[in-house]
Amino acid sequence: MRPVGRAGDDYADRMADTPSGGPLPPSPPVPVAPPGGFGATGMPRRRLGWRRALVLSGAILLIAACAIFMLFTLGTNLGPEALLIGTAAAILPVPVLVACFLWLDRYEPEPLKYLIFCFGWGAFVSTAASLLVNETAAGWFEDQGLPVALTAVLVAPFIEELTKAIAPILLLVFRRREWSGITDGLVYCGLSALGFAMVENILYLGGHGYASGAEQYGPATGAQQVIAIFIVRILLFGFAHPLFTAMTGIGLGIAARTADRRVRVLAPIAGLLLAMMLHGAWNLIPTLTQATGQVLISLFGFVGVMVPIFFGMVGLAVWLRAWEGRLTERILPDYVRAGWLTPPEVAALSSLGRRHAARAWARRVAGDAGLRAMRGYQFAATRLALLRDGALRGLDRKPADRERTAREERELLDSISAYRSFFVGRDPQAPVGVWDGHRYHLRFPDGSQRVVPAPEDPVVPIPVVLAAPPPPPPYPHHPPPGWYGPRPPAPWPPRY
Repeated sequence: MRPVGRAGDDYADRMADTPSGGPLPPSPPVPVAPPGGFGATGMPRRRLGWRRALVLSGAILLIAACAIFMLFTLGTNLGPEALLIGTAAAILPVPVLVACFLWLDRYEPEPLKYLIFCFGWGAFVSTAASLLVNETAAGWFEDQGLPVALTAVLVAPFIEELTKAIAPILLLVFRRREWSGITDGLVYCGLSALGFAMVENILYLGGHGYASGAEQYGPATGAQQVIAIFIVRILLFGFAHPLFTAMTGIGLGIAARTADRRVRVLAPIAGLLLAMMLHGAWNLIPTLTQATGQVLISLFGFVGVMVPIFFGMVGLAVWLRAWEGRLTERILPDYVRAGWLTPPEVAALSSLGRRHAARAWARRVAGDAGLRAMRGYQFAATRLALLRDGALRGLDRKPADRERTAREERELLDSISAYRSFFVGRDPQAPVGVWDGHRYHLRFPDGSQRVVPAPEDPVVPIPVVLAAPPPPPPYPHHPPPGWYGPRPPAPWPPRY
């Protein structure tokens, strides 16, 4: 199959006019010519310098030290039997909740090491620091003749939300380019809060549940109390800690995708303060209920306030999950106009259902290698859309940042071209097709040809090999960003 032309503007313009997107801001130049040869099949890895190795080692040692401290503290206070029972019960919901956050991050999954870092930080570092501060504050309140319950309302929300947010904040400061927006903030902060809640549940289930019941009335009563606390604390209100820290995640996500320096500072602070206030209100509800004996306070607080906030956050998370899919529809048509992508390729990225269908097709025509290539292709295309969206937002203010963005753009486009070569032209059941920017030219095995107009809604009828672009326009001082010289030989088989 020989390409006959490059993509025109009309079909790509219709693709860009999505109901949810709105008009595009003025676009910086995009690459002019798609390379057809094999590039690196993945993004290059950064070298592990001594500074990065030192920071990484320090983080691992800190988390490990806090884990040992929490294990020793809980084992001493609860006893081995209560610790094992509490741990087993607290771990039960963790895989389900982790799967929810991974489901939320399907379009552009975050590196596993960062997810583990946030979870481990929340589980051990945050709990260790919070335990020490809360116990110190409780002792001080008791010495002053004040109710110890003030610790849960005034101290615990501050220290717990602050320490849970440190890991995502560190990622934002040192790995800001790994943030795609609010979705990443919800995932990073949610996993940190989930780790914190898991260890805290060990204390409640093992200590207040099994240990106290078994000490007074025997193991059977202890098991009953574990079940009761599990139902109330995990099944009914297990969303509490992730909900609180999600407010911080929203602030961090906003800061990651804005070029306004004031917003970069104020948004995380506002999110963190909102998380503390929500956490304090949550702890205040049972405190007031116990002090006044009015059950309606708990009923109104939990059902009338917290549950609507929770469902509102779930709706926001689901909407944000689809945002990255809609983003490809708004951003990638720039690359269709430049000849790097075809309309069907952009259409195949717009929803998870279409992505799954593309993976199934790639596996059918190219086996497991084709499936892996399609996964890498989809990930690289999503990263490309996020990278260009950041450039449109003006996130790259420094020349070094702009150069790095251009370099990453080239690496992503090379990866896309390399991944594409694994499955394009390998489907024996599909006619050979050419996209000329306006219509499809299909050639069938008997030699006949047919011209098919492009539908209003872009679909994926056939894989299309891109056309050879014209030479770049003359520039007075330097070539346009993204022009990388002569196009390499096409990677598909010569018969096509």
